[in-house]
Amino acid sequence: MSRILFISDLHLAPERPDIIQLFERFLDKQVRQATALYILGDLVEYWLGDDDEARGLASTFDKIRQISDLGVAVFLMHGNRDFLMGKQLAKRLGCTLIDDPHVAQIDHQPVLLMHGDTLCTDDVDYQKLRAFLRNPAWQQDFLSKPLAERIIMARALREKSTEETRNKTVDIMDVNSQAVEQAFVKNNTRLLIHGHTHRPNIHQLVVNNQSVTRIVLGDWYTHGSYLEFSNPDEYRLLAFH
Repeated sequence: MSRILFISDLHLAPERPDIIQLFERFLDKQVRQATALYILGDLVEYWLGDDDEARGLASTFDKIRQISDLGVAVFLMHGNRDFLMGKQLAKRLGCTLIDDPHVAQIDHQPVLLMHGDTLCTDDVDYQKLRAFLRNPAWQQDFLSKPLAERIIMARALREKSTEETRNKTVDIMDVNSQAVEQAFVKNNTRLLIHGHTHRPNIHQLVVNNQSVTRIVLGDWYTHGSYLEFSNPDEYRLLAFH
């Protein structure tokens, strides 16, 4: 029987060594025995291009590669913080980059995987910024700049984003119910797994007279959070300490 794990929103950074160590323990204790690991965005706090020196994260990246070399299939999706992760990094990690959204065939059933930020359509300002940052022309121009300049630009963007977030209500930054329904219909699935909102939960819904399930992954700020999946009808949302 396959054992598939899903995580998101780790936001790994040198400033949080305890979480880096926690994730490395998770790789050793949980992922080594898994069939596959899906990382649904925001593995790291930010990523400025594959020439990033990954300060403080080299051992973690090496451990992910070791897990992959052992035969665990590792899939990596972009989040809103690490959307500049590219093929060079994926090769280093032994991961397969997947699009957002992505429909995975698990036990011959379609499962919709997303980071989750595109479902937060009530946050109009964020969606405008996302469209700007995902523009291929902007990304090409940004990545052509020296790394030191990119670091300065990224800090300015994060400071602006943090300030704007303080003035937003919690509901605006959560998913929009209509966007969720549209995702189910468009992708013809009955199970959706995503992160981004940092609100771990399992939601049972009815869409077009069908029962569907939306599973929200938790973040890794105070402890680990993961979804363990044996088959589309057997799953557990768990904490890791």
